[in-house]
Amino acid sequence: MMRLAVLASGQGTNLMALAAAIASGEVPAEIAIVGGDREAPALAWARERGIATFFAPAREIGMAQWERRLLATMTDAGVDAVVLAGFMRVLSGAFVALFPERILNVHPSLLPAFPGLDAIGQALAHGVRVTGVTVHFVDQGLDEGPIILQEALPVRTGEGRDELEARVHAVEHRLLPEAVRLLSLGRLQVRGRIVDIMEG
Repeated sequence: MMRLAVLASGQGTNLMALAAAIASGEVPAEIAIVGGDREAPALAWARERGIATFFAPAREIGMAQWERRLLATMTDAGVDAVVLAGFMRVLSGAFVALFPERILNVHPSLLPAFPGLDAIGQALAHGVRVTGVTVHFVDQGLDEGPIILQEALPVRTGEGRDELEARVHAVEHRLLPEAVRLLSLGRLQVRGRIVDIMEG
């Protein structure tokens, strides 16, 4: 069974959705560790449920040292793959290279549109009619890795940020566990920028 490190910087709702999908048997994987760069609610949630956690203040020690400590913890925990679930820092190319096609990220836009921070705000500011969610493999670019799953959402006339954000999160909570399921079953095959989903 695939052992996961889930990295989160915020509330942890994607972490919770993934954990629920694992608990239901939908996703044949195990969360070995939850890691963070700040003391966020996601870490508290994991601790309350007896899930091993990793924390170091990345802002104080620097990302290079943070990654070294995380990697040592992941090695001890026997981690196979990494899931970025609202993780607000960019992993180094050296770290990413250690887990080729084994790091997944969920992003609240239809990439390549609106990469980086505040994708929902970017979409609203641009007046787009359609936005959505992307789950992709992480490579050495910013939100540039091969796309695994996407789902579009229409932006409703007069819709505010909170309403759109809630609808985007609901899609994230479905797509991220599905992508992890496909990875854990060995059903994702990467050809350059194309990800083929193999029949199970």
